[in-house]
Amino acid sequence: MSPTTDQRLEYLERRLSRLEDEAAITSLILSYGPLVDSGQAEAVAALWEEDGVYDVDELLMTGRTEIEAMVRSPNHQRWIGRGCAHVVGAPRVRVDGDEAVAVCYTTMIVRDPEADAFVLRRATANHWRLRRGPDGWRVTVRTNRVLDGRAESPELLASGVADDGATQEA
Repeated sequence: MSPTTDQRLEYLERRLSRLEDEAAITSLILSYGPLVDSGQAEAVAALWEEDGVYDVDELLMTGRTEIEAMVRSPNHQRWIGRGCAHVVGAPRVRVDGDEAVAVCYTTMIVRDPEADAFVLRRATANHWRLRRGPDGWRVTVRTNRVLDGRAESPELLASGVADDGATQEA
């Protein structure tokens, strides 16, 4: 038996909604690099929920205030002043209702003024947890781990690409 017009329309609406969510999340994630490299501390922090967590190997930030402080920190401002690029790879996004998980790579390239050259400072695995709220999608937890051979880094990536049915039709 063929689906009815209403069933087909409902199916297409669900698919379109999922694609719109994936596009919104991808845009949010890809905005991180340009925002952080241009020193827009408030805009960077606004990517997270008010009590969101940003867990980087050497730094754990909880809440927008701490994330803003990281962008304004002397170290980060020094990188901006010398030239740096946080290059965020396209994420693999899984949406499940009002929750989502995404994984991607990030590289941080900084300019070494002594060598007058750009060097790779770090390459990381990124695991993002996001939630849809009244103002759209926001990060609840972002975990970064350096890709230095430790098991935790590829495990972060694998956890976001495992097909658990979350991207299948609802």
